Amino acid sequence: MIFGAPVFLFCTALAALVALLLALGAVYRRRAAQAFGDLERVEALRTSDPSVRRAWKAVLLVMATALAFFAAARPQYGKGTRLVPATNVDVVLVLDYSKSMYARDVEPSRIFRAKVEVARLVKELEGARFAAVAFAGEPMGFPLTADGAAVAQFLRQLDPNDMPIGGTAIARALTLARDLLKRDPKSSEHKRIVLLVTDGEDLEGDPASVARQLGAEGTTVHVVQIGGRTPERIPEVGEDGRVVGFRTDRNGKPLTTALTVHGEKQLASIATSTPGGEIIVAEKGTTGIDRIAADLRKQMKSELAEKIETVYADVYYYPLGLAILLLVAEALITDAPLRILRRRAAPKPIAPSGERKRKEARRVPA
Repeated sequence: MIFGAPVFLFCTALAALVALLLALGAVYRRRAAQAFGDLERVEALRTSDPSVRRAWKAVLLVMATALAFFAAARPQYGKGTRLVPATNVDVVLVLDYSKSMYARDVEPSRIFRAKVEVARLVKELEGARFAAVAFAGEPMGFPLTADGAAVAQFLRQLDPNDMPIGGTAIARALTLARDLLKRDPKSSEHKRIVLLVTDGEDLEGDPASVARQLGAEGTTVHVVQIGGRTPERIPEVGEDGRVVGFRTDRNGKPLTTALTVHGEKQLASIATSTPGGEIIVAEKGTTGIDRIAADLRKQMKSELAEKIETVYADVYYYPLGLAILLLVAEALITDAPLRILRRRAAPKPIAPSGERKRKEARRVPA
């Protein structure tokens, strides 16, 4: 048995104080009787001795006081076990929303499949906390929360057409992810993971440098590389989400997306700059996010503190109910026996004076 508020157990000592006060009251009553007159004569004037009843009342009151504080301590007992998922894992989802993510080498499109698999990852990693960064030329973030569904909804409702500035600012996105982790006071005690999903390279910043800073702080960065060196045409998507053609440059030539050798090395260096970081290249029509999700699930079931704990149920109502019954019993016990109380409550009626004279006249002999 355990207690939800064990501090109240110390208050059960107040029952001893109640007992002391009742004992002092008995002593003072005896002294008052002695001061009133000879103790034997005073006792003889009483119709009954209330000392035994008062003693029982005192015992019931002391026991009720102790049980009340015992109930306030919230006694609990174990009634079973449950699996507690790891709650010391923080994951920042960094998703590329550049227009090249509309490419359809992954069906139905890179961005659609990435959002679906990210939502599945959030659902499967029960107990973890999530944050999100959506980026193109500039990043926008969603802070750490235990509400994974809200994070998934944040990423689901965005599209590359919604991003105000085009581009692939990976360094800025990783910097924002680092800031989101640092803003949360509990994150420093948790396992921190950044999942970067992108199909491009950063031509402006130095994402590998930001990754090294994350790695120095103990944060792991996994990179999911969508697309490779094979050029893929970029669809033109309307506001209604339908493909209306393909993007072209000023000269009318089709725009394509493909990673350069430098881009692949850049993404690989981001992952290898952090402890345990991996780079996964999308292949066979998948993004590879599901592989990261599987690895994280294994970690959460082993070293990341998933555990079985005993479930306790409150049983405070048992001692509380007994305390109430004792108080009711204490109230029902009177100082005098009930037969004496009934005799005093119903005195014999006095006959009227005229009727009394007639009764006396009948008794006079003729």
